[in-house]
Amino acid sequence: MRAPAPCPACQAQERTPVLQIEDLHRSFREGGRTHAVLCGACATVAAGEVVAITGRSGSGKSTLLNLVSGIDAPDAGTVRLDGTAVSALGEPARTLLRRAQVGFVYQFFNLIPTLNAIENVRLVLELNGVSGAAAAARSREALAAVGLEGRAASAIEELSGGEQQRVAIARALVHRPRLLLADEPTGNLDEATAREVVPVLLSLARGSGATLLIVTHDALLASRADRVLELRGGRLEPAAQVPAA
Repeated sequence: MRAPAPCPACQAQERTPVLQIEDLHRSFREGGRTHAVLCGACATVAAGEVVAITGRSGSGKSTLLNLVSGIDAPDAGTVRLDGTAVSALGEPARTLLRRAQVGFVYQFFNLIPTLNAIENVRLVLELNGVSGAAAAARSREALAAVGLEGRAASAIEELSGGEQQRVAIARALVHRPRLLLADEPTGNLDEATAREVVPVLLSLARGSGATLLIVTHDALLASRADRVLELRGGRLEPAAQVPAA
């Protein structure tokens, strides 16, 4: 008899936590009123785990990613990355930690149009103190990993949407971050292109050992995560219904 497949949730519990979200609260002032977005959100994400976060528009998913990355600070609660309380650091220290330990993939790619493909990827390494031949070699390897070894010198405007997102994935992983954050990574792609990009994102994240946190409305992408959490009422809960692949 074949042994049952390991349960991703159980495996995650046995692995060392990379990300700990502890009782996060965040509110905003709108029209003279206070609007609570996060109300005690909690989650633990293990090393190498892929977790999708779903929820209705305006539920606070992007706010959560901003807090996890240290772009924003919570009103209360703590975010820990490899045990470091990111939310307790000053802004300069958060910037340095984010630059070295976090990679980003955005819905609208956020590539620099005045730089070509390899220059966009290489910039992350240079910000982390890697330059010269080492930066060039690693950048070319990253582009080759996403299937763009022949487009290194291409201007961003010459690339299709799917190719631009592949450059963004290469840029996000080239400095070998501990945590990869993806905010609606297929939201600006047509269905056929999304089906090409999703396996690239997931296989490279898993192959690198990075922990991947994905905010998405894409049922296909969510179905391929190890776990799906839903942000509702300002809290992270196991998804009531996990999308089918």
